[in-house]
Amino acid sequence: MKNPDWAVRIVAVPPGDAPLWVRQRWVGLDLPVIRYAAHRKLLAFGVLSRPRSRAAQWAAVFRGQAELIAGYAVEAAPAVGILAKSSPEAAAWWRENTPHLIAPKRYLVFHEEVCRIAEI
Repeated sequence: MKNPDWAVRIVAVPPGDAPLWVRQRWVGLDLPVIRYAAHRKLLAFGVLSRPRSRAAQWAAVFRGQAELIAGYAVEAAPAVGILAKSSPEAAAWWRENTPHLIAPKRYLVFHEEVCRIAEI
């Protein structure tokens, strides 16, 4: 359920596979929200450890390798575009190391505890 009228502000360094310096660059940015899952959790993988194929992802879910996260899903490509305005080098890291995620209908999930609602 897409809601373009609200966003989350990243208020703390998000956990994840990306290097610390890259994750630090998200702090302070407002990202448009696609989905909120505080009462139901989203299945997510690390950006570097994520299996590439759908079949491998489902197999990883059944092996317990996916994380259940209460948080916010944002479209990856626009989020990296926002990141590029304040930190071109961090955005370049995403484009170089996770090009498979910077595509239409691909999402980044930010943990609820590192976000605050921000009107856009």
